[in-house]
Amino acid sequence: MNKRAEQVDTTRQRIVDAAVALHGSVGPARTTIAGIAEQAQVTRLTVYRHFADEEALFSACSSHWLSQQQLPDPSAWCEHPDPLQRLHAGLTDLYRFYRDGEPMLRNIYGDWAALPEKHRTGLRERDTFFRDRLLEAFPEPGSARLRAVVAHAVSFWTWRSLCHENGLANEDAVHAMTDLAGVTAGLRR
Repeated sequence: MNKRAEQVDTTRQRIVDAAVALHGSVGPARTTIAGIAEQAQVTRLTVYRHFADEEALFSACSSHWLSQQQLPDPSAWCEHPDPLQRLHAGLTDLYRFYRDGEPMLRNIYGDWAALPEKHRTGLRERDTFFRDRLLEAFPEPGSARLRAVVAHAVSFWTWRSLCHENGLANEDAVHAMTDLAGVTAGLRR
């Protein structure tokens, strides 16, 4: 019985690994059950036996990939009471995560419409949470302009534009966005 359970677990993990590899290389929109089955060296029926639907497979894939990453740590950011120091710490942490996970994150965000709604909602809520933790330290965190600037700063696409497309180092991008937020908040001129 234990050997059978191990085989089931091994097969399930091969399927998840195949989904992670395909999401990272061709993106979720172009990942098919047939492609996952081929990469995992199982049948399509075996994939469906392990995962009732594509959302369940996507969840397993996301959980597995995230478990292998050093995730951003908003609690560490909140140790900084100064708003610009907190923003600097938070963006440094986020931009490190974005750089480390860039191939997968580019495909995930690039295939936004192909993601299960639950995952799109989760990503939006995560970005809102990050924005709000960074805004808490500002004297007027409810300012629409400041909220927009900080939301823009935490966006994966902002990081990608600054660093990947325009060649800035993470630290330079952090300084640019911190300076912009400081000017917007009236803390810098």
